[in-house]
Amino acid sequence: MTGRLIDALPLPVVTVDRSGRLSGANPAGEALIGGGLTGRHFVTALRRPAALDAVEAALGAVGPPERAEAPWEGDDGARWRMTATPGPGGGAVLCFEDVTAGAAVDRQRREFVANVSHELRTPLTALTGFVETLRGPARDDPAARDRFLAVMAEEAARMNRLIADLLALSRVEAGAHERPAARIPLGPAVARALETLAGAAEAAGMAIRADLPPDGGAAVRADADQVVQVVTNLVENALKYGRSEGGTVAVTLDGPVDAPALRGTAMRLRVEDDGPGLDPVHLPRLAERFYRADGDGAASRSRGEGSGGTGLGLAIVKHIVHRHRGRLTFDGAPGKGLTATVLLPTD
Repeated sequence: MTGRLIDALPLPVVTVDRSGRLSGANPAGEALIGGGLTGRHFVTALRRPAALDAVEAALGAVGPPERAEAPWEGDDGARWRMTATPGPGGGAVLCFEDVTAGAAVDRQRREFVANVSHELRTPLTALTGFVETLRGPARDDPAARDRFLAVMAEEAARMNRLIADLLALSRVEAGAHERPAARIPLGPAVARALETLAGAAEAAGMAIRADLPPDGGAAVRADADQVVQVVTNLVENALKYGRSEGGTVAVTLDGPVDAPALRGTAMRLRVEDDGPGLDPVHLPRLAERFYRADGDGAASRSRGEGSGGTGLGLAIVKHIVHRHRGRLTFDGAPGKGLTATVLLPTD
């Protein structure tokens, strides 16, 4: 009966008898550690120091039997948590829990903290250096003082933008599971965003060409302010990396269009620049936080270095679109610019 219960468990399970030999495993356990191991001593069957220590603790090899845990990495790179529990009448039961997803989240969290630290350290280092210079050699040099103060103000503004984007991203993530309830046409929100970006386009020597439905388009469940932020971030990205001095950013809103990925119809927003483009290998990762796409004409497309951005704009767009149960995709190639497409369901 015990053997049948173990076989029915979805998690990998391996049993060890009081002599330290493997006495059984369910199919999931054999798939993880290998078949034909029954009767072999756990030392030769498991071959991982941390796992061996956990089994010894459960068997009471060096003290009273006690429950112990150890990491386990599968041959396919998956990460598991092995729990060795003392069994009745001696022996031990080894249960393996897949923690691959949790490990990936931890890695992303560490990378995020490292990236934020880097992005804040750069302007802080510049500010510290200029403060020292103003206290020393430039103390009595008005021209240098004014120049350094201007740079310090720019670096302070950069930190302020980063903090503002971090707070915006946090707010979007906090409401990710709450789809907007109000139904609105997207046209007015898109037009509002483009109106505020006219000055930035003029300063960059570029033009924004808009093609919006006269009636605003079909109504969708959406947060108007977040739609404005999506358009703002996408167009700002296009202005930064499009063809300066005479370049054009085309913004199109149409639909409803068929959207198989959403199993229905959707309003479609497209933002297209005529810049240098980038290698398609970077497209799936463009909306990652602080992702940097290096390449001819594509360096720092998603990261703020050298562009005045924070590296979070496209990540904010991705999370807003996901909150609306929509899809965000990118299309482009070297010399062909970049097109960002947002689909928001009409249901």
